Amino acid sequence: MQDRPGLVVTGVSGRMGRVLAGLIAADPGARLVGAVERAGHPWVGLDLGEAMGGAALGVVVTDDPLEAFATAQGVIDFTSPDATVEFAGLAAQARAVHVIGTTGLEAGHLARIAAAARHAPIVRAGNMSLGVNLLVALTRKVAEALGEDWDVEIVEAHHRMKVDAPSGTALMLGEAAAEGRGVALDAVADRGRDGITGARGAGRIGFASVRGGDIVGEHDVIFAGEGERVVLRHVATDRAIFARGAIRAALWGQDKVPGEYTMLDVLGLV
Repeated sequence: MQDRPGLVVTGVSGRMGRVLAGLIAADPGARLVGAVERAGHPWVGLDLGEAMGGAALGVVVTDDPLEAFATAQGVIDFTSPDATVEFAGLAAQARAVHVIGTTGLEAGHLARIAAAARHAPIVRAGNMSLGVNLLVALTRKVAEALGEDWDVEIVEAHHRMKVDAPSGTALMLGEAAAEGRGVALDAVADRGRDGITGARGAGRIGFASVRGGDIVGEHDVIFAGEGERVVLRHVATDRAIFARGAIRAALWGQDKVPGEYTMLDVLGLV
């Protein structure tokens, strides 16, 4: 059925890319219509299914994102910041929903994404899972309810191959805690401690990162008061939860006006 939205996966040879491709190919509500890899990658020119070691899918891996996006209704992107901003502009030209799970984005990247969102819907989140986005909503509420005499610490753990820290999810949680307190995260964040740091400042939001093994993702938000602690926790054991959330976001965005959205919008939590 051609009324099913056609989706493209960028960075398709990566761990998330492979999971996304398999889930979209099996999804009755979507079609896998494109797969993008960087120029020179050995998968370029091959059928995606065969490149992944399975049956042919009828989708040839390309290094030309403009061509891949031209007939798509959605692009799902878990790549790198520089690649993502390029994809944002091309997806906007195609008027395709751009779902961004890329982390490590800086102010310059975000400005270019915002410019692209004037022309097409963009759903961006540091984490696409239902459970994490519920945790974000809870973190905001708890931070709003508790005063600055409750210290906030965010501890995250991921596999040894993750290249950015704190994780995008940890920063989402930090933003939620700061929003609950009515402050800007950049003004109160402590991203690392080493040596003689002095006593903890009131109202600060601290981050700690663990890297090792094959940890999919673990996040704790610790509210530490005098004589008691409140700990909110999410543990991911299968990265397919992120892929399912991203596909849901791409389908949700099909009838949306241009603009920037989050998974809280997708899940109706705002």
